[in-house]
Amino acid sequence: MVSGRTKHFTSAFGEHVIAFEVEEALKATVEKIPAQITEFHLAPQVNPTEGLPFHEWFIEFEKEPEDFEAFKSELDLQLRHRNTYYDDLVSGNILQPLVITKLKKNAFQDYARSEGKLGGQNKIPRLANDRKIGDFLSDFQL
Repeated sequence: MVSGRTKHFTSAFGEHVIAFEVEEALKATVEKIPAQITEFHLAPQVNPTEGLPFHEWFIEFEKEPEDFEAFKSELDLQLRHRNTYYDDLVSGNILQPLVITKLKKNAFQDYARSEGKLGGQNKIPRLANDRKIGDFLSDFQL
């Protein structure tokens, strides 16, 4: 039996972003621009209603950053420093910089409950190549 997060990358655009890069980018961002994060999930938005595709970060904050726009810009910058493929896609205008969707409290618990996976041994994947989890979480945005 495998437990924990078994999905460790996203590559909807050929960027091959791995969980370590995402987690380190978020950690560095929080060190520069303080915030407390309960949980997060990253999903690609391949066909947005307008503009270029992007990575959408669904974040449930325990405590939001004082300057949300600076936090978002810093997170994008930190991820670009860690993944040259992602950086190339953003600087080449293939992707727009990341988008953060702030979620209501307990959004991730509600998702786990909906999947029958509520409990400590069940972890929601932090990265995905599709919108299944992201589309569910969209209903819980602030």
